[in-house]
Amino acid sequence: MSGLDNPTRGLSSAGVPQPPTLIPADGASLYLGLLKRSLTNTLYEAEPDADAENQYRYVHEFTAHYIQGPAVSMLPMARMDNIIDCIDRVLADGVPGDLIETGVWRGGATILMRAALRVRGVTDRKVWVADSFEGLPEPDPERFPKEAKAHAGPVFTKGFKHFAAGLEEVQANFRAYEQLDDQVVFLPGWFSDTLPTAPIGRLAIARLDGDYYSSTMDGLTNLYDKVSPGGFVIIDDYGEDMWTECRRAVDEFRAARSIAEPMTAVDSKCSYWRKPA
Repeated sequence: MSGLDNPTRGLSSAGVPQPPTLIPADGASLYLGLLKRSLTNTLYEAEPDADAENQYRYVHEFTAHYIQGPAVSMLPMARMDNIIDCIDRVLADGVPGDLIETGVWRGGATILMRAALRVRGVTDRKVWVADSFEGLPEPDPERFPKEAKAHAGPVFTKGFKHFAAGLEEVQANFRAYEQLDDQVVFLPGWFSDTLPTAPIGRLAIARLDGDYYSSTMDGLTNLYDKVSPGGFVIIDDYGEDMWTECRRAVDEFRAARSIAEPMTAVDSKCSYWRKPA
């Protein structure tokens, strides 16, 4: 269609056929929009409503749609949009550095990151894909009883299967979307082992999705100083209170570092801040 949507043809008031109206389309935006819907399994289905009043029904729909379905990302569309927005802002402002997500599940968000760089012709930034590729770590029950209870419960064990996705599965997903190349770097292992020595220079975007307190704190402690001024720190589970201490980790880290930049909500569960320039 040569970068144009299908022409639409109408009739004049006299019933005479009118020339088609050509609707201009941005090919990159169309591609990324389709990619987001494919990655989240929302081409033909609506995403589960995380703010639904009936949380038991939500968990059932979440499990069926994402865990048991073909989705490569379990992020709501608002968070996928946030990734693209942050990428465009750091590119427009010339903020140097790579992109990383810590906690990638099947790799959907990092596939989107790589695709966004590709369609914008960016060849000098890497996408770091950090995960245990074994699922969630077991929380310390004495320090984090809420997390330990959730981790051992039936929803996380039988329903979510601790969000485990192997390295080969994630690499296969990158390959299926034609995004596996030398601008993608995998960091397999627990964050406490991999992040302190990861050969990462500067970061423009650090997206932390480690779910639990310790994983979140590992990401902040080891990556924040590498985030360039003007870069973004995205905390996927900042608004979750029922099963994680993620917010506590972020609040403690920000207080210890005297970080005063406000948290901006992406949706009810995810927030971010921008490091001051």
